[in-house]
Amino acid sequence: MITLTGVRKDYNSDVVIGPVDLTIPEGGVTALVGPNGAGKSTLLTMAGRLLGLDSGTIEIAGYDVTRTDSKDLAKIVSILRQENHFITRLTVRQLVAFGRFPHSKGRLTTTDEEVVSQAIDFLGLSDLEDRYLDQLSGGQRQRAYVAMVLSQDTEYILLDEPLNNLDMRHSVQMMQHLRRAAEELERTIVIVLHDINFAGHYADRICAVKDGAVVEFGTASEILTDEVLTRVFDTPVTVIEGPNGPLAVYY
Repeated sequence: MITLTGVRKDYNSDVVIGPVDLTIPEGGVTALVGPNGAGKSTLLTMAGRLLGLDSGTIEIAGYDVTRTDSKDLAKIVSILRQENHFITRLTVRQLVAFGRFPHSKGRLTTTDEEVVSQAIDFLGLSDLEDRYLDQLSGGQRQRAYVAMVLSQDTEYILLDEPLNNLDMRHSVQMMQHLRRAAEELERTIVIVLHDINFAGHYADRICAVKDGAVVEFGTASEILTDEVLTRVFDTPVTVIEGPNGPLAVYY
């Protein structure tokens, strides 16, 4: 369980995130959605302790993220930010192996190598593991980063816009991989998404953020309504029944 209590981040007098009170249950996929600048990525990075809190507390699996030792927290929660700065002379396998650092401290054991291989296989990268990152497509590279996060072997995974710059096919594949990770590997995944239809189809829960506050939290059927989406995104939205569930139409 991830619990935010009175969480606040002050940027200036005009930009304030929170105070936010939110409980994300264990298991499944929770999508953070909302307009640009709503505070989605800020909440995620504070939960991953990549950004400090000005007030409040965040607990993950009962551990206070601001007080827990870094080496212990890294075995509980992993985070992938939107800005991936990669070194081109790394192979896929070398990148994925970085996820084992909290466990191996750079000295990979046989167990570490097995976990790395499992993560590579899970993301369908076995044929590419010896390729350098700059030799990959954007979709392949994004899968490699998610494999790195999986190899960290944490119960909680935080992903900031992992579909950024992916085309339709690769976006679908990525969401299918994450859905499988939640179900087959029993991970709790929190993901920032811009596409409400991807959230509605793949997420168990949707948290809508607007103006630095959580304005809605519920299942896809509860959030994907004309009234809720129109209010959250400040644009007319009509929800129709598609061949595989509800679809938000906003153009």
